[in-house]
Amino acid sequence: MASPKKRIPLNCPQTGLNSAFAGLQLEGLPEGPRQPDKGVLEEAATGPKPKPGRVILRRLSAHRGGKTVLLVDGFGSQHSEDAIEALGRRLRAQLGCGGTFRERAIEIQGDQPARLRALLEGEGFQVAGER
Repeated sequence: MASPKKRIPLNCPQTGLNSAFAGLQLEGLPEGPRQPDKGVLEEAATGPKPKPGRVILRRLSAHRGGKTVLLVDGFGSQHSEDAIEALGRRLRAQLGCGGTFRERAIEIQGDQPARLRALLEGEGFQVAGER
């Protein structure tokens, strides 16, 4: 017969700071830097906010098993890839669907062109293409 396994206690009392940090004096330290509020396009660099510009909205279903995908394409060079990816995350969250960012384009799963167009226009973009 096998012997019972040794159990590790999960509710151990916490001992506080690690011994390496126990001698630090916290009084008199300056406050850390404040986090700035992020704008509409969440720029990674500190520069002027780019004008939204014009994007193209297309409906695709080829090579996707018959599933419909909306492609937002045609972002200008003034938008960084980080800003486009952040915009894609916000759009997916507001539409409640999946999608991805690929080659400076946003793919949104599902067939909701009217809602997607309204959200993009709310961000300041001029939307051409799928109605």
